[in-house]
Amino acid sequence: MRVGVVLPTFERSADRALGAACEAERAGLHGVFAYDHLWPMGQPGRPAISPYPLLGAVASRTTRVALGTLVARVGLVPDDVLVRELLTLQVVSAGRAVVAVGTGDSKSAAENRAYGVAFEAPRRRRERLGAVVASLRQAGVPTWVGGGSAATDAVARSTGAALNLWGATPGTVAAAARSGEVTWAGPLPGDSGDAAALLAALGRAGASWAVVGWPGSCGPIVAAASTAGCALG
Repeated sequence: MRVGVVLPTFERSADRALGAACEAERAGLHGVFAYDHLWPMGQPGRPAISPYPLLGAVASRTTRVALGTLVARVGLVPDDVLVRELLTLQVVSAGRAVVAVGTGDSKSAAENRAYGVAFEAPRRRRERLGAVVASLRQAGVPTWVGGGSAATDAVARSTGAALNLWGATPGTVAAAARSGEVTWAGPLPGDSGDAAALLAALGRAGASWAVVGWPGSCGPIVAAASTAGCALG
């Protein structure tokens, strides 16, 4: 199982996120990811760095780690623009892009509406998601679908993309892995032993990736991954 980290992007400056990406590469983690939010969930007064220019800057400062969105949301920009942004990331990173794409949900709807961007019905968002994922996979970009409802999960399976599950239990991951590739994302427990146990359980459950929320430094991730038997790069 590969191990990655979500960069700290809810800040006015990109300095800490860029430093974290370089730290992750030095530490041997396999990938760095960035949220696609206009503000932290439910906190419209706080800033958020856009993932696309940030990951482009990360690409110029690293040579090995995979770079990705977690998750790029359909509907914020036209679908063709979203695909072009993600294909450009694949180009500037010399083929290191691993992108997760999702529909968003009721918790993120306020971000759309604050900027006059329509928040479409779930069925329409899933249709757009399927088209975007199909375009990315046709171009050879490793693609994940942000899991949610059974109907959204079905988009992953119908397109052959991996299913990304946020905060899922190892049992849920194991059940999903029976029908295709599954990746996991979420926070690690604060206790080092519990963190290692969770990563080990996710690996046994069949997760191909575990992408960890930023804990302040890469040290706790590396320690937990090493104890869990994950081979770092």
